[in-house]
Amino acid sequence: MVIALEAKPTQTNVVSQDDRLGEQRLPVLEEIADQNDRFDPTVLTLDNLEPPSLEDFLANPLKRVEWINGQLVEQTGMTAKTGRIQAKLARHLGNYQESSGQGGEVYVETSCRTTGRVRCPDVAYLDAAQVAEQGDFKVLPHSFPFVAEIISPNDGAEEVFQKVREYLESQAQEVWLVFPDSGWVLTITATAQALVQGDDAVSTHAVLPGFSIPVADLLA
Repeated sequence: MVIALEAKPTQTNVVSQDDRLGEQRLPVLEEIADQNDRFDPTVLTLDNLEPPSLEDFLANPLKRVEWINGQLVEQTGMTAKTGRIQAKLARHLGNYQESSGQGGEVYVETSCRTTGRVRCPDVAYLDAAQVAEQGDFKVLPHSFPFVAEIISPNDGAEEVFQKVREYLESQAQEVWLVFPDSGWVLTITATAQALVQGDDAVSTHAVLPGFSIPVADLLA
């Protein structure tokens, strides 16, 4: 089967005498409230921020924000369903890496550097040796060995497979694309792809060997 995946800081008056608190507090609160009424929250949106350089973003990454071709792109579209799948996959991977004795760490929405970009995959795994080598990184300097992306209906096919290409070209060994609505999981390595659905189990091939989970259980 062929599937087309198509604050200028506010100055607050300090009142130190207890007998003046009652008469001073109300005007101060009114001033703060008035400033809040005039505050335009759009100044904090990504659209109004001047995109930082790649070097600046690597030093101070933003949560659920990717750096793509000099632009900041916020990752949106996560729903209760996709969030549940993300948490379930991360939990099962974490349990397996511990019970199998392979070690390492499982990450969610943690930034990594790809080919000239910064991505934050939904779920990722880093083996024990690299965990020890990288420590508490802000941005992993390359892709995670294992990456999983939970695909939403708003994700375009070109963008999805561009991510896959970037991951594989930046030291990823295995990428999973999880399609909650269609009920499929596509596993991709540099040499093979497998499409799994229903009660069949999806298994790791190149990273964390031996891990598997029925697709129906993952998507339930």
